[in-house]
Amino acid sequence: MLRLASILYSLIATAMAGTAVIAVLSAGMVSAMAILAAAGAGAVVAAPVSWLVARRLYKTA
Repeated sequence: MLRLASILYSLIATAMAGTAVIAVLSAGMVSAMAILAAAGAGAVVAAPVSWLVARRLYKTA
């Protein structure tokens, strides 16, 4: 399951970090620190999300 979660992480982290950066830029925060913080937060939040998705895929398969 760890292998599936790591593959999913590469996709989910990209999507979540990108969404967070777009949200920060839409809010008018255009500093480099705000953009990096949003990207980092998206990458950190993606770890448990990818684990939950992998676990759910294993239960249904």
